[in-house]
Amino acid sequence: MDVEELQSYCLTKPGAWPDNPWDHEFPVIKVGDGERAKIFAFLGRDSVGVKAGATRDVADEWLQRYPEDASVMAYIGRSGWNDLVLAGAIPDDDLLEAVDESYRMVVSKLPKSRRPEGWDA
Repeated sequence: MDVEELQSYCLTKPGAWPDNPWDHEFPVIKVGDGERAKIFAFLGRDSVGVKAGATRDVADEWLQRYPEDASVMAYIGRSGWNDLVLAGAIPDDDLLEAVDESYRMVVSKLPKSRRPEGWDA
């Protein structure tokens, strides 16, 4: 899987949209409206940053399963965010599942009035 395919997949999620707040080569993918939107995927050339678990302990399961291809994200890793390598040992289905779970966790934290129509709890 490459970053363009993953971006296309992310944008199929209800309420998802690309943003480039830091002028990077690839956007972050947010859900929600305007300035109150929340990031659920940080896209990079070779990796994706996702909310990999509600706690650091849960997110660490990725590090144990894929020690060469999963790492704690800088700055926000303590909150359960990981970087996952796109063209490594992590199967594409697992990457898509990680994006799905990140989306679910982020949307479930939005106030009910700001959750996109059609998202699955």
